[in-house]
Amino acid sequence: MRTVSSSARSLPRGAADVGARPHGDEAGATREGTLSLGVPGLARGRDVREWTPDDLQIAGLVPMSSVDWPGKFAASLFLQGCPWACPYCHNSAIIDPRIPGVVAWSALEDLLARRRGLLDGVVFSGGEATRQVALGAGMARVRELGFGVGLHTAGPYPRRLAELLGAGLVDWVGIDVKATRGNYEAVAGRAGSGERAWESLGIVLAHPEVDHEARLTVYPDGPGDGFEVAARAREMGVRSFALQQARDFGTPEGFDASRGGWDDQVRALAADIESLNFDSFVFRGGS
Repeated sequence: MRTVSSSARSLPRGAADVGARPHGDEAGATREGTLSLGVPGLARGRDVREWTPDDLQIAGLVPMSSVDWPGKFAASLFLQGCPWACPYCHNSAIIDPRIPGVVAWSALEDLLARRRGLLDGVVFSGGEATRQVALGAGMARVRELGFGVGLHTAGPYPRRLAELLGAGLVDWVGIDVKATRGNYEAVAGRAGSGERAWESLGIVLAHPEVDHEARLTVYPDGPGDGFEVAARAREMGVRSFALQQARDFGTPEGFDASRGGWDDQVRALAADIESLNFDSFVFRGGS
């Protein structure tokens, strides 16, 4: 078992100031019926248009990260908005989809031009990156520039995820599995979330050419089904699994990541999960 101290990928303070500028519209927001890959797509009741990277609502840009894509040096792009309401979310400030982006796409392209040879790729994170229909256009542009593409997702939009993977736009996916199906709503705060998330995991596993990491975050008031989640993921064919201990940083008001004996409980869970013999298992503790 490999243990590391950072338990989650969060948007550092000040990261949203990189290339900041007003972004008055919400063209990157989810619209029912749209195609997602940046090619001409139909939205019901709307004109045909081509989505471009400039349509993305970007909340922040981290110029270089060694933790957002295991084994790679990547720039991390945080996209605004998420449909779920997890109590331990470390990027709770960028969950509201109505907030416009503050970073121009050109800031990323300028960064990539300066750091060619230093960066392996770009990780699209959030929020929930797959919420935005211009995501495919952004990914395609990154690949056109010669960089790899990573994706962080909780899997709320399985059809869009399938389109992105089917188009060959993604090299690596970090996918959250938050609970067993029956307990998912208690964590994500939305009905039907469990079906969508586990379907999305199956979609990722149906693309063996795409590397992956399935991640479970545990917290004191959670459903306590961590071993069952890991065992089910192992049965489905997950090769790389990470157990993450939630922290207080960036979380909604009132969330408490600690209680008496909690650290010992999480370490015991990590030992149990390690016994499942994933090809790769990482424990990201809270300290």
